[in-house]
Amino acid sequence: MREPVLMTVHGSAAQLTLNRPEAYNALNIPTAQALTRALLDVGADPAIHGVIITGSGPAFSAGGDIKFVLAHPHGPAAAFHELATQVHVCVTEIRRLRKPVIAAINGVAAGGGFSLALACDFRIMAESARLKQGFTSNALCIDAGGTFTLPRLVGLARALEIAAFDEPIAADQALAWGLVTRVVPDARLLDTALEMTRTLAQKSLHTFGHVKTLLTDAFDTSWEAQLERERRGLATCAGHADGLEGLRAFVEKRPPHYNR
Repeated sequence: MREPVLMTVHGSAAQLTLNRPEAYNALNIPTAQALTRALLDVGADPAIHGVIITGSGPAFSAGGDIKFVLAHPHGPAAAFHELATQVHVCVTEIRRLRKPVIAAINGVAAGGGFSLALACDFRIMAESARLKQGFTSNALCIDAGGTFTLPRLVGLARALEIAAFDEPIAADQALAWGLVTRVVPDARLLDTALEMTRTLAQKSLHTFGHVKTLLTDAFDTSWEAQLERERRGLATCAGHADGLEGLRAFVEKRPPHYNR
């Protein structure tokens, strides 16, 4: 039986590939569980400094597996409740992971696949790829964190436009709206993602984890509470070996050499 998620290690980067190409990498329960397990594994591996999530075949992910939903013995509501539970564990792990996660969007990312990409820290999109919110055109509500991430990336008005009209979003439009970090030729997608992970690997992973957490939490706290979190984070990073190395390198006018 084919593995629903493949892991390939490129030096300090782990590539996690959704592996249901015949179903456009639709998310079913085994796939969501396998992706969560892979994220937990790379999170615990000190040799891994970055994660790339992509899809096999022509799609990144077409979203929830509708065949599973319609075949569920207790009906679509029970099916989506069960599936969303597993996918939500997965996207929560992405947001908690104190390592950079890059979505390499190789083809269509729709529905839950769109939300999965939005949950990642960075999104690189192939020129031929497309994004589609997908839910509302089928009388469904958005899940997998899409209602959390989308307005934070593009603002409330644009998020509501994307949700209400559900038009396909081409790569150049996605870049202009801030939905993706970069758009590259199809053949350069994975190479660009790996280059980004190598660049990030030269920086302090300890510091990245603090900054990612602070930025993620910033929308749900008060000014005073966020300042206090920043103060504690700065002191913690300055007292860490990476912080001390960064300060010394700055004074000595040399590149820093962080623990790998």
